[in-house]
Amino acid sequence: MSSQYGMPAASMPVAYASVEERADFITKTYMHLFGAMIAFTLIEVYLFTSGLADVIAGALLGVGWWVVLGGFMVVGWFASRTAMRATSAASQYGALAAFVVAEAIIFVPMLYYAMAYAPTAINSAAIVTLLGFAALTAVAFTTRKDFSFLGGLLRWGFICALILIGASFIFGFQLGTFFSVGMIAFAGGAILYDTSNVLHHYPQDRHVAAALSLFASVALMFWYVLQLFLSRD
Repeated sequence: MSSQYGMPAASMPVAYASVEERADFITKTYMHLFGAMIAFTLIEVYLFTSGLADVIAGALLGVGWWVVLGGFMVVGWFASRTAMRATSAASQYGALAAFVVAEAIIFVPMLYYAMAYAPTAINSAAIVTLLGFAALTAVAFTTRKDFSFLGGLLRWGFICALILIGASFIFGFQLGTFFSVGMIAFAGGAILYDTSNVLHHYPQDRHVAAALSLFASVALMFWYVLQLFLSRD
């Protein structure tokens, strides 16, 4: 079935859909996002209660913290690209599941350190992240502004972050608090950008891919909010 715009209705950008179809798309997107968050939490609980977290933390930290940082950034970038390109439902669900598992594994060293030295920081960082996500989502929904112009800035910021991470390894300096604050701001921009895409640009049949992109940005914010809390202890 084709829409009045000459394209399959399911592939039509959600901005051109009816009010009911847009509401259904947004509901499905955020249901999958919260499902991904719950799955991430359950995987972390399993890894730590089973003792696998000890093995994973030792293995990842053995290759260097800069590798963990770089891997986290690259996996997030790959997830965002996959979210924009995945078309079939199977590929979208597969990408979302794979990314949630990958993020859970990459988060282990950070959570392992936090549980050992500042266990309250995890809940504090989670609350701050959720509040930040809610506030940025409210901005996108209430203004209805198209934040797609942030795409170029976010790509440039991603490249700069990777360069700084590589330079910190080569020259042996610490990235420090300002880097964490900058990355939190970067993650905030990514949330605005992704939410705007949910409202304006994603086709109606890509709600799982939209949830994947949002989850990647929320995970990025949580990572650096937690790192900021840990740097104070």
